[in-house]
Formats: sequence, C-alpha cells, structure tokens
Amino acid sequence: MDYGVSMAITDYSMGPAEFALASEIRGFESLFVPEHSHIPSSRASEWGGGGTLPKVYYDMMDPFVVLSAAAAVTSRIKLGTGVCLVVQRDPIQLAKEVASLDQISGGRVLLGIGAGWNAEEMADHGTEFKTRFKLMSERVDAMKVIWRESEPTYDGAFVSFPPMRTWPKPVQTPRPPILMGGAFPHAAKRAIAYADGWIPLAGRGHDLVKELPEFRRMAREAGHDPDGLPVTAFLAPKDEIALAELRDSGVARAVFMLAPEASETVVSKLDRLAELATRVG
Repeated sequence: MDYGVSMAITDYSMGPAEFALASEIRGFESLFVPEHSHIPSSRASEWGGGGTLPKVYYDMMDPFVVLSAAAAVTSRIKLGTGVCLVVQRDPIQLAKEVASLDQISGGRVLLGIGAGWNAEEMADHGTEFKTRFKLMSERVDAMKVIWRESEPTYDGAFVSFPPMRTWPKPVQTPRPPILMGGAFPHAAKRAIAYADGWIPLAGRGHDLVKELPEFRRMAREAGHDPDGLPVTAFLAPKDEIALAELRDSGVARAVFMLAPEASETVVSKLDRLAELATRVG
C-alpha cells in the first residue's frame, strides 16, 4: 500500500512548495489538495463532517496553483486533487489546466474529482444541484475527448463545442488517472462507470473494509478487473492496526489528512506519519 498526505494550503499554513518537498523527502508517494472556490455566507447545505463548517473550507487556495508550485520543487511525488469540483469549472479550461500540470510535472497528476455537497456554492457557479452528477459525467467525458483528439468536438446536453485545436495534451496516456471521490455505493458506481479509481473516506462512520468486497463485485459485474480500479482511502487512520486492515483488504493508497498549520508543526506530523507508514508497510 502506498501512502499519501493531504492538506489545504492557506495563507497561514505551511506553503505548497515546502509542504510538497517535505512530503517527498519523507517518502510519501502522493500529495493531495482539496478545493472550494468559496463558501456562501448564507448556507442551508449541511457539511458531512457534522457541526460547524471549519474555517479552512473558505480559506483554501486554488488547487492547480498549489500543485504547480509543488511540481516546480519535486521530481517524484504524485500530485493530486482531493477533490476537484468539476461541476464548478469550465471543462475546456479545466482540461488545459490538468494537461498543463501533467506536462510541467512530467506526468505526475492524479485527478481526483467530485460533484460536491454545497448547493449554494454550486449555484453561484450556475450549477443546478439536482443535475450535478449528470453534468460531472458529461464534463469528464468531454475532457477525455479534448485530451485524446487533435481536433476535438463535443455535442451533449451540458457541454457542446465545435471542432477546435487545443494543446498541450497530457504526458500520461491515455490520460492522467481520474479518481472518483465519494461514498459507497453511488460514488463507487460512478467510479466503475467512467473513472480510473475510487476515493472513499476511511472515516466519519464509513467502514471501508466491509464495502470493498461489494465494490469489487460491482466492478466485475460491469466487466472490469477490480485490480484496474485502485482504491485511495482518504482520512486514513493514524493507527497501525487499522492501517494494516486497509492494507490487507487491498487498498492501493492511504492518504493522511493534516490540518493547515505552520511549517514546524506540519513537519513534525509528517515525520510521525512517515514512521507509521514504514512500520505498517
């Protein structure tokens, strides 16, 4: 099992370049950064974590700016969005951002995606909450066409453009891995339908170890090799026994979540997590 780290980069946290380099030096396979463009001051949507929405949700920097800074100072660590809110982004521009980051990083992008939970945030981007999953599916499909074809065109219910020319194309073929974020069973079904892997939570009441056999059964019934749909567990437990259970259940990657804090604090936590990962293996 590989190990990754995730932290929202803010103007009061450890900076993106320093965080990425510190993570790479300590042997982490990947780093992920989350996305929220903003949080509307008046909000009815409930946060899945329960209670008051943490301040970091409206403080976090843009993920592609952060990952570009990370790419510039590293050479090995994979660079992921955890997750990119596709329903709030123009697919033509997003396809270019992802391809550009894949180019400057030498093919290290992991595109974690999701439709999000905050209806008010989506509405400010012109996105209807009730059709967000259909919109996400179509935007992802359109991006695949853009990355694959020299003169892409698309005609869908939500995305439509005539033949065009757009470069760069991604380094990775056929594309950077698309990892579907979200809970079982619905996000798992979407991962099987049009992604290259699944990002569930291994916390907040989710028993991922029990869900994995059903996920693999669903993948086989859909004609997929389950080994070709790796599972990345976010909110990975910071406990040897629980981590070993994830490892033994076939999870491909466990991602530790860190709070956005100052460099000295983050580095100390990275040291402890790297030691934990080494012990579990």
